[in-house]
Amino acid sequence: MVVLIDTNVIVDVMTKREPHYGFSASFMKTCGPLATGCLLASQTTDIFYLLRRAGRDADSAKDIIKKLADNLKILDVTHTDVQNSLEAEMLDFEDALLACRAERKKADYIITRNEKDFALSRVPALSPQKFLEQFGKSL
Repeated sequence: MVVLIDTNVIVDVMTKREPHYGFSASFMKTCGPLATGCLLASQTTDIFYLLRRAGRDADSAKDIIKKLADNLKILDVTHTDVQNSLEAEMLDFEDALLACRAERKKADYIITRNEKDFALSRVPALSPQKFLEQFGKSL
């Protein structure tokens, strides 16, 4: 199973953001045993920025990005992905880009806390909690 992970799930775990930390952290532990977790290359810069803004120093933020790169598949973003995202009916460009790239990857799910933002995505979205409820028994 292949899943594309929205930035909010990663930041929940890296900053221990409540009340979302528990389900997001438990979901992240399924990457490897149950699912191939993927991020867009463009998300790494967003995550780095958000970690710095949350008070992490640059070295700590880089270490987190390295751990993500070691444990998740980092996907490229092409000109065609950007064009398709701009033409998508979705309101948020970053969400549209994630949805378009998930479709090109043939991902099974997008994992996000904002499922409604992906209502127009061809790849279904699940929250970390719903993913665990549906597939966590497989661990």
